[in-house]
Amino acid sequence: MVNKSILDNGIRVITERIPYASSVSIGIWVANGSRHEDRSVNGVAHFIEHLLFKGTERRSSLDIAREIDSVGGVLNAFTSREYVCYYAKILDKFLPRAVDLLTDIFLNSTFDAEEIEKERRVVLQEISMMEDTPDDLIHDLFHQQFWEGHPLGMSILGDVESVSGLSREAILEYKEKMYRGEDIIVCAAGNVEHEELVSMVAEQLLSVPGGHGRKPSALPVYERKVELVEKDLEQVHVCLGLKGVTQSEPGRFDAFIMNAILGGSMSSRLFQEVREKSGLAYSVYSYIASHADAGSLVVYAGLSPEKVDELMEITLRELRRFKNEPVSDSQLNAAREQLKGNLLLSLESSDNRMSRLAKNEIYFGAPQPLSQIMEGFDRVTAESILALSADIVDNSTLSLIMLGRVGSSTIQPEAVLI
Repeated sequence: MVNKSILDNGIRVITERIPYASSVSIGIWVANGSRHEDRSVNGVAHFIEHLLFKGTERRSSLDIAREIDSVGGVLNAFTSREYVCYYAKILDKFLPRAVDLLTDIFLNSTFDAEEIEKERRVVLQEISMMEDTPDDLIHDLFHQQFWEGHPLGMSILGDVESVSGLSREAILEYKEKMYRGEDIIVCAAGNVEHEELVSMVAEQLLSVPGGHGRKPSALPVYERKVELVEKDLEQVHVCLGLKGVTQSEPGRFDAFIMNAILGGSMSSRLFQEVREKSGLAYSVYSYIASHADAGSLVVYAGLSPEKVDELMEITLRELRRFKNEPVSDSQLNAAREQLKGNLLLSLESSDNRMSRLAKNEIYFGAPQPLSQIMEGFDRVTAESILALSADIVDNSTLSLIMLGRVGSSTIQPEAVLI
């Protein structure tokens, strides 16, 4: 059962009680991410995520680590384009300690100047590590290109220039502005009593100012872009993407099933054609990246430079198929059951349930019953996938980026057509 309360300052507290569980996963979510930054401070949301673990007035960074380790728990955080989450997973009897620890780092981190400089070096190393990992870098480059000129295109990590320029004052100003009550959601799933958690959280978090921090951004524009980035690598890394779906639009179920058929599993068309039948690549897959007001459908592969032309031929052919022929009943049903099964299996984990609570609140403003989601998958037909494909499989929104020794490819950008 899901329960929701709203504190006087607008903070939402949402719980799902799982009485047979022995653990509780709890997260403090802030519905502001990298897309809500100014370009001059790009990376600040992610930087703050790091800094909150560096010490408070009551605890040093070592104290924080020792306290969660001493109860066998997990304490971590992550930043995305649209939210930041600080979370803990602990045995249910230690929930009060987890609440105290999470709220302490959330409210009372000191942002010590020396710690800021040490963590700045850590984040700069994280940026360098990504740039040295081409199968990670290509996705960042793709989204920068796909959302060029829009905040969605900014890197979650920031870049060397923006992170190097973040002053303590700019960091504190951003946190004060963006960590506001109506953008904060506390979610917990597991063996938790709702009213008890509300009482614990209210005692700690009512000092948070109310209101919203973020401002609406303009809708992104989808445009055709093709870019070949020369880099001395053994492989060429390819990302090809199209307009996708938003987090809440009804067609998302069609998109999920279309993606599962295209490249979302080992039985998918791309995996079978590119890896199993042709032996072109070890890694090939597709994925959906959905946001509040936009989305993309992306295909990735990493392979030898001389095989790129063959990969592109197969990928474009498989995308065209969605526009030109209905998917078979067997493929549709298999993809449907795959996604249903994945969802049901994920709900055996309290941390996945906690994340689901938060994301449903951010994008829908309410819980999404499991039965409603299953019905959404059941409504997908071969005809509805054809209709979606007619909208998104379009040359006007196609973006392609290739990273590696691309000079050996005979691909002509103007000839990359669906």
